[in-house]
Amino acid sequence: MEFVMMVLPIFLIFFTGFIGQKVIGFDIRSISTAALYLMSPFLAFRTFYKHELTIDYVYIFLFCCVLSVSLILIVWITSKMMDAERSQLSALILGGAFMNSGNYGAPVVLFAMGAAGFDYAVIVMVFQSFLMNSLGIFFASIGGKERASLQESLQRVIRMPVIHGAFLGILLQVFSIKLPETTFHAVDLVADASIPTVMLVLGMQLAAIKRKRVPYKFASAGIVIRMVISPVIAVAILHFFPVNELIKAVLILQSAMPAAANTTMFAIQFDTEPDLVSFTTLATTLISLFTIPIVLFLIGA
Repeated sequence: MEFVMMVLPIFLIFFTGFIGQKVIGFDIRSISTAALYLMSPFLAFRTFYKHELTIDYVYIFLFCCVLSVSLILIVWITSKMMDAERSQLSALILGGAFMNSGNYGAPVVLFAMGAAGFDYAVIVMVFQSFLMNSLGIFFASIGGKERASLQESLQRVIRMPVIHGAFLGILLQVFSIKLPETTFHAVDLVADASIPTVMLVLGMQLAAIKRKRVPYKFASAGIVIRMVISPVIAVAILHFFPVNELIKAVLILQSAMPAAANTTMFAIQFDTEPDLVSFTTLATTLISLFTIPIVLFLIGA
């Protein structure tokens, strides 16, 4: 019951967006654009500005990279076997390779493993944010209706303000440049607004889904990859990593999280099967209510 009450606010925000879209009817793409181009850069900046990196974080970064690449390869093989179109391949990558390690994963780790585990969970969130805002945007762009080329997709990633925000945060941290308190307060306000806005957008998109537009066989594949295959691969990867048991537990738990809500925002922005991505995100989030307690039991948390 404690676990359910902890994740209840997430579903309440989704539901608020869902009801708002049904009753009022918003321009989802405009709100998604504002969240992606105006709010998310502040969140990326704050994330990288605040967290100093150590040697343990090098292993965590390597783990996140290996896991993401492994999942992308599995999605690619699965898509080939299912004769998926390029847009469906990209949508499956968005839903299958990137987990909700932030507003869902970090609180669950805090609940299960305390403050020590939470510190590592935040670092996972930092690296996942970087991968999602680079690889995620790349695949969303290359699979969008504009059918961007490889070069165009790479250029879009480089031009994204969220990438600039992340690198600016890294630079200020590396050179120990401190922002004035009033300036950082403004950054905090916008960064804090980005997370609920993205979650509201997901709720709105769910309200706009047309059932016939969701290819359920691809959604099922994405759900299995995200909720089952991802934690299994994480266990295999960590067999070769010299990290302590707490870090291993945090990484396995984070790898079992549902699809990230940000991927729906990318799918909407680039028109990359947004119904498929948003349905996968909702389905994995609902399923996680049953799978996360199982993972917690298996890792002894």
